[in-house]
Amino acid sequence: MGNIPMGFDRNTALLRILLFCSFSAVGLQALAACSRLITVPVAATGRSVMINGEQIDGIYPDILRNLNEACKFTLTAVPRARMELMFETGRADLLIPASRTPKRDEHGIFIPMIYNRATLISVDSNRPIITSAQDLLDKKDLKVTLVRGFDYGPAYQDLIRELNKQGRLFFDADPLSVARLLKAGIADITIMAPSILAGAMMDDARVQDMLDKLRFEPIPELPWGDSGAYISKKSLNNEDRAALKDLLEQVAKSGTVWKGFLRYYPANVLKESIRPR
Repeated sequence: MGNIPMGFDRNTALLRILLFCSFSAVGLQALAACSRLITVPVAATGRSVMINGEQIDGIYPDILRNLNEACKFTLTAVPRARMELMFETGRADLLIPASRTPKRDEHGIFIPMIYNRATLISVDSNRPIITSAQDLLDKKDLKVTLVRGFDYGPAYQDLIRELNKQGRLFFDADPLSVARLLKAGIADITIMAPSILAGAMMDDARVQDMLDKLRFEPIPELPWGDSGAYISKKSLNNEDRAALKDLLEQVAKSGTVWKGFLRYYPANVLKESIRPR
């Protein structure tokens, strides 16, 4: 797909002005530059990464676009499972955005930028609230759909294994497909960060009417954790790895990621899934 496309709407333009001012304030020009193009496969992730044909926009692509003075990034849209595999096998330099997990720690250096959490999400109903992973496992009549390649840590992986044993689990390629399964009644519940699902639904007329009907149910097994970027341990030389680390740490300190979320999302969605560092 090549370099990040430059088409944008008014909201995107405003965010880029904000990003430019934030980065100017922290003096990114003083940081070391990368020696080559940085390869970044991306998958649709709510308003964090938005893909429309050949165009890639959203909170994190806008951030990377505004770092071109120090490092240049080439973004390519791929399915999420392939994106994870590319990072694990050293064919991707950066994994962004990504929740921190032990598995990803094996392959990359993590730079925290925001706090996030996954919750149970369903279309609002009169059923009793689910309060734990065991409670979900006990409600065997509820079918669960997840995005293939998402990972929220060991407890999430344990849930996948148990739900698979019970024959109650569907996988789909992206959050929008999950939203359509929920609307059609094929599945009852999904598990992901609310900002991801809501962001995928905001611009799609087929599921927009569900936005005000979503029910978010946090469970203790999926607590607040770090989200940010992973820098590959395999694909980069030491100098480029250090340059990216310095660059992304400055981004994290600037508060720019949180400002991006505030611009793109309604407050009720952020309350359930995203917090500033």
